[in-house]
Amino acid sequence: MSENTRDVAFRGAGFSPKRMRGIGAIVFVVLILLAEWGTQTGWISALTLPKPSDVLATFGELYNTGRLFDHLAPSLTRLIMGSLIGVSLGIAVGTMIGLFSLVRAGLVPLVAAIFPIPKIALLPLFVIWFGIGEGSKYALIALGTFTPTVVATYGAVDNVDRTLIRMGQSFGLSWASIVRKIVLPGAMPGILSGLRISLAIAIILLVAAEMLGAEYGIGAYILEAGSLYDLERLFAGVVILSLLGVIVSAGIGLLERRLLRWRT
Repeated sequence: MSENTRDVAFRGAGFSPKRMRGIGAIVFVVLILLAEWGTQTGWISALTLPKPSDVLATFGELYNTGRLFDHLAPSLTRLIMGSLIGVSLGIAVGTMIGLFSLVRAGLVPLVAAIFPIPKIALLPLFVIWFGIGEGSKYALIALGTFTPTVVATYGAVDNVDRTLIRMGQSFGLSWASIVRKIVLPGAMPGILSGLRISLAIAIILLVAAEMLGAEYGIGAYILEAGSLYDLERLFAGVVILSLLGVIVSAGIGLLERRLLRWRT
């Protein structure tokens, strides 16, 4: 081997994102410190933004009195049940639209007609149909997650590389094997990306549903705090929703790392 031989750096990473732990937490801490400084010095009006320290004290009060779990438990139940119904049906219908021309011809116009409708506007209708109890809340969240999941799923199925499908056919794979080994794995990145959007919508609709006829829940807590102009409690509720969104996003990220190992 020549003495002038040198190692060549690997250049085929394919724009793979690097995991940089702690950066997101640092951004949150900096923003909170800036808000605390601004409210302490009077640069930010107390009527505009409460002190983060006061919001933290409100969290402590909620936890110590047990009211945090009184509101959080029903909200999580509604979010999980409604999202599970909507996402499961959305993935099933979206996959069928992507695989079967007849289903596509029949359901794509229907989904296109339902998708732009503000789901919050349908809440009074769901109350009439399912009552003011849990049924209307589940239905609203399920419908809100159903349509974006359908669109994301059949779009992901459409974007699967047709060369891989033809290759599977050339090797004599059955239709079911092609769907299971090629189409679904190839569509999974798009499905999971759509899931992020669907679950974010679910949290929004959860708050809207709980503001109508719910005694307990994060939405009911925020509505009560807003009616009393209690900014500390109001922001505490908003922070709970933000943390819920972060947890959901982290859960989907973990799911992506487990299901999409083949991309690395």
